[in-house]
Amino acid sequence: MDRVIITSPVVGICHMQVCAVKDATDEEILHVCNRGNPSGTTNGWSSVVREAEPDSIFKTPAPVACAETPDRIHFLVGC
Repeated sequence: MDRVIITSPVVGICHMQVCAVKDATDEEILHVCNRGNPSGTTNGWSSVVREAEPDSIFKTPAPVACAETPDRIHFLVGC
């Protein structure tokens, strides 16, 4: 299995979801996202949400453990 997998290419208007190994770096995750599902924005996919963003207008949730593979995490990636 790949270290980073795109699981939902569109989450709202500015996020996508990936399933990644726990030690995946932001750079590794963003590389997979920008290569596999370009956002179409100038900066491309540029941030990995590693903590909940309750003050954001989008109320971005925190990463969650993968239900199928407990040693992996589902992250949101923003553009």
